[in-house]
Amino acid sequence: MSQKAVVLDEQAIRRALTRIAHEIIEKNKGIEGCILVGIRTRGIYLANRLAERIEQIEGTKVSVGEIDITLYRDDLTKKTENQEPLVKGSDLPTDVNDQKVILIDDVLYTGRTVRAALDALIDIGRPSSIQLAVLVDRGHRELPIRADFVGKNIPTSSSEKIVVELKEVDNVDQVSIHNN
Repeated sequence: MSQKAVVLDEQAIRRALTRIAHEIIEKNKGIEGCILVGIRTRGIYLANRLAERIEQIEGTKVSVGEIDITLYRDDLTKKTENQEPLVKGSDLPTDVNDQKVILIDDVLYTGRTVRAALDALIDIGRPSSIQLAVLVDRGHRELPIRADFVGKNIPTSSSEKIVVELKEVDNVDQVSIHNN
């Protein structure tokens, strides 16, 4: 797999997250009753960054949790034919019942990851609403799912791959397109 182009650098990611934070606040008329829930792995780091920005803007902390969708994936047998799936578990700071949950992920592609996250979340409780925020929407949906908040729309071909790298995991902040 070869890198074709860097489409978001550190500064562009920071700006996109700041814009998403403002949009979340505006849509929800503040952050009361909101919980940010990052989808493992990179979604949790983006959720933490959004929480920091929201706190800077609103002066109030927003709850942040993480959800593990491993056992909810519809491709689990394909990914784990020769090994047991590694389940890390979900960690939510509060009850999700009657809360506004904002799911956070790095890339929205087919919609299958988000569907798995919705299933996992509904098994935990019954939020009053569920919204979706993604850093990148690359298109090619297989399910009728769309994001409420998008950092950047990056149309791609099916032969390309979007790679999100974050300092917390990869020691660099950038989003790039790669050829398969």
